Amino acid sequence: MTLNCNMEYYRVFYYVAKAQSLTVAAKELSITQPAVSQAMKQLEEALHTKLFTRASKGIKLTKEGELLFSYVARGYEQIALGEQKLMKMQNMELGEVRIGASDMTLQYYLLPYLEKFHEQYPKIKVVVTNGPTPETLKNLEEGKIDFGVVSAPFSYNKESLAVKPVRQIEDIFVAGRKFIPYKNRMLDFSQLEELPLICLEKNTSSRTYMEEFLKGNQVELNPEFELATSEMIVQFAIRNLGVGCVVKDFAMEAIEKGTLFELRFNKMIPKREFCLVMHKKSPLPVAAGKLLDIIL
Repeated sequence: MTLNCNMEYYRVFYYVAKAQSLTVAAKELSITQPAVSQAMKQLEEALHTKLFTRASKGIKLTKEGELLFSYVARGYEQIALGEQKLMKMQNMELGEVRIGASDMTLQYYLLPYLEKFHEQYPKIKVVVTNGPTPETLKNLEEGKIDFGVVSAPFSYNKESLAVKPVRQIEDIFVAGRKFIPYKNRMLDFSQLEELPLICLEKNTSSRTYMEEFLKGNQVELNPEFELATSEMIVQFAIRNLGVGCVVKDFAMEAIEKGTLFELRFNKMIPKREFCLVMHKKSPLPVAAGKLLDIIL
């Protein structure tokens, strides 16, 4: 037998069974006692069974009523708990933000905003999935993260993803004392083919950008070292293992200390950007929206 009772009847039943009083239930539900009585009558008729019997003080559940209440109470209390949790999420007392970012975008863009967000909303969990731009875009498409911060250039599905540039970045070549003869000289990009180069791995937007740029200047990028992080490129360059290709932010401390210097070229390397990437069709959770408010 399939039962299709009005869910409101079960809500009234829960309050009546819990209070064992029609009057008290009516007061808690802010409805009239006749309305409570009518709802219980309708429920009993739909279920073809007696749920209550009169007692010396009010009413009490029949055996059938006790059985039904054991299930209704669990369901209703879970709904009430769900409402409480939802309220906490809306009030930023519960929840999490899932972000996709590379080492570079995390260190040189996101960190100050995450610090401010944590100060304002200490109960919100922040999960950062660290990876190169293609991986971040894939995670966003698959719904594994709420938004990503990536470095241009990159290809993406314009129908599903929205992109907002947020900060300019500059790619440079740096070297240590072994390459001092190249310091303060105006170089041509073709001279890079004569030098031992240190670059990021091929699956990164930074490597793709530099390869495409140099190719447009008839220069082929053939690094001797391919590394996973820009921090390691800087360390390799400091140890004179080659000329490193990095975003300037990573090398600034070493340049200011004098352990590295920036190579100069007769053409400018165009600047590129960090970008916020969001899914157009997936609504942002409340917590992720609050973090974006801080960032933007």
